[in-house]
Amino acid sequence: MKYFIIAGEASGDLHAANLMKAILKKDPSAEFAFLGGDLMKAAVRQQPLIHYKQMAFMGFIDVLKNFKTIYKNFNLTKKALNDFNPDSVILVDYPGFNLKIAAYAKKKGFKTTYYISPKLWAWKEGRVKKIKKYVDQLLVILPFEIKFYKKHNINATYVGNPVVDAVQNHQGILRDQFLKNNHLDKRPIIALLPGSRQQELKMMLPQMLAIIDKFPDYQFVISGAPSFQPENYNIWLKNYPKIPVIFNQTYDLLQHSHSAIVTSGTATLETALFKTPQVVVYKTQNWQYAIGKHFVKIDYFSLPNLIMQRAIIPELLQHDFNTDRLTQELKKLNSGSERQQCLKAYEDLENVLGKEPVSERAAGEIMHFLNQKKPAY
Repeated sequence: MKYFIIAGEASGDLHAANLMKAILKKDPSAEFAFLGGDLMKAAVRQQPLIHYKQMAFMGFIDVLKNFKTIYKNFNLTKKALNDFNPDSVILVDYPGFNLKIAAYAKKKGFKTTYYISPKLWAWKEGRVKKIKKYVDQLLVILPFEIKFYKKHNINATYVGNPVVDAVQNHQGILRDQFLKNNHLDKRPIIALLPGSRQQELKMMLPQMLAIIDKFPDYQFVISGAPSFQPENYNIWLKNYPKIPVIFNQTYDLLQHSHSAIVTSGTATLETALFKTPQVVVYKTQNWQYAIGKHFVKIDYFSLPNLIMQRAIIPELLQHDFNTDRLTQELKKLNSGSERQQCLKAYEDLENVLGKEPVSERAAGEIMHFLNQKKPAY
């Protein structure tokens, strides 16, 4: 069968790549066309039609500035869909783009699967009408999403969380080798994950770096996002020349870190599954935050807290994300009872998510659906 897959950012690239590998196990003659990144490219040994680096725009202003590129991407994708004529269109997160493509694909008669559904339970719940209208099969990765979609008369299928697969499949290296490879000393590591978008880097990294002097017994290491180059970080590191940025080693870094400061997103769940205590942070422009808080409908911001429906890790948002609060919360997690409580909560989280091979289950659900005559709902 022929599969057209769209992933518009780094995390989607990872999970889509694992899904493609799982599909190939079940359908060795599978053909792919895709928008994505280097991991998808490696999975099937072919180039993406559009690399996600030309797609990862966030926020109204960023979208407005790049409107011509986005419009061009839409047109290229529509043409590629018609030329490839797939049996299945698989959309991976990235709702602003993917829901528009879902509408086009549905109009053209292609079967559509949404894998890793948009976080409509957090905001823009009105988009659920588009899911119901344009998406034939919905595969969700958070347990509570089943109840949310059922409220809207949509039968979603929980396949587990692909982050579990990614972490379990990681072939790590020994700590001494990791330190040697990256010219690090023996001090415990505090990992900094400031995000994968330019706006996140601007808002998050300076505040993360501001606490370094408060922790002289630790070494700080920045995880470089795959969408960035070293020069993206250099502007913020002029006063911190000894802070390394390492690329393509996020999982090794988390595995060997004592604690972490993580920008809210998929990385918070990855950090939790590596059993690394973390402080979750997020900050945007004040006017954006003021508007957004009236629309966001969730009690927690980070995935571990959302899944567990309780605060198992601290979250510092907007004005709370400051030097004093960040220093205070990080010190609590570096030693003592709160660190132990966090580690115990991580075990509970792992049990809730389960350990089944998520990508293979998702691939099985997609292929089963393609062999049915009726839509999933």
